[in-house]
Amino acid sequence: MRRWLHSARADPGGAISRALIYLALAIMTVVIVFPLYYTFVGSLMAPGDINSFPPSLYPHGLHPQNYQTVFGLIPLGQQYINSIIQSGVITVAELLTATLAAYAFAFLDLPWKRFWFAIFLSTMMVPWEAIIIPNYLMMADAGLINTYFALVLPFLATGFGTFLLRQAFLTFPQDLRDAAFIDGCGHLRFLVQVLVPLQRPALAALGVFAFLGAWNQYFWPLLVTQNPQMQTIQIGISQLQSVDTNDLGSVMAGVVLAIVPTLVLVIFGQRFIVRGLTAGALK
Repeated sequence: MRRWLHSARADPGGAISRALIYLALAIMTVVIVFPLYYTFVGSLMAPGDINSFPPSLYPHGLHPQNYQTVFGLIPLGQQYINSIIQSGVITVAELLTATLAAYAFAFLDLPWKRFWFAIFLSTMMVPWEAIIIPNYLMMADAGLINTYFALVLPFLATGFGTFLLRQAFLTFPQDLRDAAFIDGCGHLRFLVQVLVPLQRPALAALGVFAFLGAWNQYFWPLLVTQNPQMQTIQIGISQLQSVDTNDLGSVMAGVVLAIVPTLVLVIFGQRFIVRGLTAGALK
């Protein structure tokens, strides 16, 4: 506090500017955090508190029955497991395919390497809506509707993951790579024992992005799963409103259950996201 007062006396214009910036950041924080806060609070409110006017900003009494109601309306437990399986398989598969492809583009002397890498990048420019019908027809012809295969097969490899890891691998010191090969490392041993452990921030960043993208999918799981026992939690939440439109507390309880894993992942993986995305910015 004394330091801030001293700097304010020395540079009043700068202190006012910083104060305005902090005020703007505080307002933006409230705007962003308030919906999340009200979702958590609303999940513990009784119907009278939620439907009151003006709306209550805090529960007058805890009402945890909302969470029990959610599990009674839809098979939320199985849908939770389906989302975990879908997101976990997609995340592991994207990490594996992106790591192998990025290694090839970064270190191997391939013919037409720039051309094939441009093909990979071009897949990022194709809208998902343009290929969703061919993907659905392929799954239907193969008899994979209402299976885990239909949920994960179209997302096992991505151009974004290959691009992200290739840029991170290009920053790897050439001298260290040469020393590893002189010591007898082959490509696979160098990849597993040297490169991957030293590129954990980039891999963690890709893993977080892949998991969040898979967990928040809605339209594709809705399209390829008709059985409630095979649907994901995002589909189940949307069905809560159609099952009981007046029970907003149950809807908010379902939303809380859906966002808790992603919120925990973002909180603990934020530093890996920042380090992974900035890995190729400086040498």
